Amino acid sequence: MERNGTRIAAVMAEVRSKIASRTYLPGTRLPSVRAQARALRLSVSTVVEAYERLAAEGAIASRPGSGFYVAGPAAPLALTEIGPRLDREVDPLWVSRQALETGAGALKPGCGWLPASWMYEAGIRRALRALARADTLELAEYATPLGHPALRRFLSRRLAATGVEAAPEQILLTESGTQAIDLICRYLLEPGDTVLVDDPCYFNFHALLKAHRAHVVGVPYTPAGPDLERFEAAVQAHAPRLYITNSGIHNPTGAALSPVVAHRLLKIAEAAGLAIVEDDIFADFETAPAPRLAAFDGLARVVHIGSFSKTVSAALRCGYVAAPAGWVEGLADLKIATSFGGGRLAAEAVLTALTDAGYRRHMESVRLRLAEAMDTTLSRLEALGIRPWLRPQAGMFAWCRLPEGSDAAAIARSCLKDGVILAPGNAFSQSHSAGDFLRFNVAQSGDRRVFEVLARAIDGQG
Repeated sequence: MERNGTRIAAVMAEVRSKIASRTYLPGTRLPSVRAQARALRLSVSTVVEAYERLAAEGAIASRPGSGFYVAGPAAPLALTEIGPRLDREVDPLWVSRQALETGAGALKPGCGWLPASWMYEAGIRRALRALARADTLELAEYATPLGHPALRRFLSRRLAATGVEAAPEQILLTESGTQAIDLICRYLLEPGDTVLVDDPCYFNFHALLKAHRAHVVGVPYTPAGPDLERFEAAVQAHAPRLYITNSGIHNPTGAALSPVVAHRLLKIAEAAGLAIVEDDIFADFETAPAPRLAAFDGLARVVHIGSFSKTVSAALRCGYVAAPAGWVEGLADLKIATSFGGGRLAAEAVLTALTDAGYRRHMESVRLRLAEAMDTTLSRLEALGIRPWLRPQAGMFAWCRLPEGSDAAAIARSCLKDGVILAPGNAFSQSHSAGDFLRFNVAQSGDRRVFEVLARAIDGQG
C-alpha cells in the first residue's frame, strides 16, 4: 500500500506541475488513463486513483464518457515548476530571493551588487535635490516612448568612447537591464526557440529565459570567451535565434572577451543569422576596455544593453538598449504595451549623477577598492583551499573552485543558517557542471566572519 501510495502521489505531482507551469491550461483534456499509465509505466488503477484524488481536490474535473479536464482559472505562473525541478537551493530565483529578502545583518558574499556604502551616494543626493526644484512636467508627466532625450544623447556619446556607434534614435531607455533583455526576448522569441548562453552565465538569464519558454543551450566559457568549437557545434545542432552574453567583465567568471574570439564569434553568428545580446552592465568597473561585439558589428545583429544599478544606485531603476535602427520602434511599442511610460524621474536623476563632476573620481576610488578587495578575498579563500578559476583583472566577482569533494549547494545551505548568503555554482550553469564552484563578490567579502562560517561548513563536509 505504501509503494502504491507513493506512485499515486507521483502521478498527482506530475499533473500539478504541468498545471502550475501552464503546460495544461484550464479546459485542457488530460491524457487518458491508459495513455498516462503507459507513459509513466504504472498500472491503470494507480492513474485512476490519482485522477480521482485530483478531481476531489478540484484541480481537475471528470466528464463522463470524455475523460478528465483541467478545472478552474489558470494557475499563477510558477517558474520553479517549469521543466525538471532541480535542487531548490541552487535555483537562480532562490539565490536572488535570499540576497534581496534578508535583513541588514546578513553577510552577502554571494550577491551581485556593491555594498550601499560603496555607491555614489553624494551624487545621488545632489541629483535628488536638483529634481526637487524641477518643473511640474519633470515631476509628474510620463516619459516619451524612447525615454529621456538628454540621457539618450549622453549615452550615445558614452558608447562612442567604446567604439559602439549608436545614434540617440537607436537607444531606448528601460527600467533596468533585465527589462531590456525581457523586451528583446519578447521582440525576437517564440516559445520553444533556442537561445545560447555561456556556461556559466549570470543566473537571472536562466530565470528570464525560462519565463519566455525558451529552449536554453549552454556553451562552455573559457578565459577568452565562449568555446568557439562548441559554440559553432551548438549553432549547427540547434539553429538558435539568440545568444546572450556579457561584454567587458563576464559574470560570474570575471573573464574578458579576447579580440580574436570576438571576431570569430561574429563570423559564426553572421553565417547563421544569429542575433546577439551583450550585457555591458559592468563597463565602469573596467581598468582597460575589453572588445565590444557591438563595436565590431556596428549594431547590425548585436544588441548592446546596460544599466546603472551597479555603480550609481539600484534604487533608481534605469537601463537602456542600443539596437539596430529597424528594431527600435518595435521595442518601443513593446515597452509601452508592458510598462507604458518609462521612469522619467529616474532617468533625470541618473543623468545628473553621471554628469556630476564627482562621478569619475568616485569610480576611480571604487576600482581601487575592488582591486584591494580582490587581493584580500582571494588570499583568504586560498587559505581555505578555495582556488580562483582565473584571477580577474577588474570587477567584483571571483569564480572559485572548492576543495575536492565539496558540494557548493550543501555548503551554501549550511552557511545560510549562520547568516552568510553564498551563490552556488550550479545556479549559473545550464549543464549543472559547476557543483563545486561558488561565485564570490569581493566587495561583500570584507567581514572575516564570512571565512569563519565558510571554513566550518567545509570542515563539516569532510
